[in-house]
Amino acid sequence: MADLFAKEAVNDESSRPLADRLRPQALEDIAGQEHLTGIDGPVRKMADAGRLSSLILWGPPGCGKTTLARILAGHTDLHFEQISAIFSGVADLKKVFEGARLRRRNGKGTLLFVDEIHRFSKSQQDAFLPVVEDGTIILIGATTENPSFELNGALLSRCQVFVLKRLDDTALETLLRRAEAEAGHALPLTPDARAALKAMADGDGRYVLSMAEQVLAQKEKLDTAALTRLVNRRAPLYDKADDAHYNLISALHKSVRGSDVDAALYWFARMLAGGEDPRYNGRRLTRMAVEDIGLADPQALPLCLAAWETFERMGSPEGELALAQALIYLATAPKSNAAYTAYGAARDAALDTGSLTPPMHILNAPTRLMKDLGYAEGYEYDHASEDAFSGQNYFPDGMARHEFYAPPERGFEREIRKRLEYWKKMRARRNA
Repeated sequence: MADLFAKEAVNDESSRPLADRLRPQALEDIAGQEHLTGIDGPVRKMADAGRLSSLILWGPPGCGKTTLARILAGHTDLHFEQISAIFSGVADLKKVFEGARLRRRNGKGTLLFVDEIHRFSKSQQDAFLPVVEDGTIILIGATTENPSFELNGALLSRCQVFVLKRLDDTALETLLRRAEAEAGHALPLTPDARAALKAMADGDGRYVLSMAEQVLAQKEKLDTAALTRLVNRRAPLYDKADDAHYNLISALHKSVRGSDVDAALYWFARMLAGGEDPRYNGRRLTRMAVEDIGLADPQALPLCLAAWETFERMGSPEGELALAQALIYLATAPKSNAAYTAYGAARDAALDTGSLTPPMHILNAPTRLMKDLGYAEGYEYDHASEDAFSGQNYFPDGMARHEFYAPPERGFEREIRKRLEYWKKMRARRNA
């Protein structure tokens, strides 16, 4: 009798999580990935043709990577194998590959789905190369990390990479309506609470269904405050070592460069909310000061250094305000990359010209021999010249004069530009 009850419990559909019960069974049921599964989508065309090539599915958690792999398997007559790189090692791979080779000899192919494939080491990834190359397996790998950084180039060259999107509000709403249809009644939520539920999911379909399952069990309608007490907001997708880290710092830097102070504050707050070390933000703000503001506002650099030091002295959360203040200053400052570009151009010229020596007239002559050889001969002391400008040549003999630094007419560099133009005229007059 106990065994019977156990069997009934296992087969009880209601015991399965809602997200599993609502897992799509066809491409058209996958929400939010129409760019791949729509009529003209590449995955749809591949499935309709019944011929799969090896794929890498890249996207955030809860966007449908595993579901898509299972549905694709159903469009072929291949044997389906699934492993997770988190729990599998070299021995597991060998076992899968040996089984695939045996099936191949018997005329049956193998579709291998590897979840979290980026967790395999580079050497483990190399093990896939021969079996993918000779067709022993069709590989579908799923990853939340940028394949360009986490997967071997050799493996990537043998696979197509498809990017799955974070689920938007429309896709999440589709999932909630399916949950309501499954339950036979609407979610007991106010309109604002329903919107908050989707915001809490942060684009994760599996997570929104998990929260919906808790909400559906409630007997009274919940407002946003009651919903927040019932379910937890999904932790932000951010890891200081993963792709999200680089995406957010790129968004922050480009927002500052684009003088969008509000967007810059948003990305700054997103990074801190995700657990970023504020010291890293201080370092990046200082880089922005020299790369994107430069001498258009000479106060930007010392202000960033002061904000960075303030954080070191005060810590969180008070010190973060100093960093935010520096961020606002940078985003609203006049922009110039003239110093950044000038240094790059000068560095390239230094590499190109090798070991050219300075002209003799600007070399010191501390010994009699050096004076006899012509060191310092003809040097004009600029402070003794008209307007403290001699106009002499300071480039190596035989090297044409370069103009590396070209300040724009913005901010403080407008004044610098006037000085350079004046000195240029003076130099031309002297050398005429």
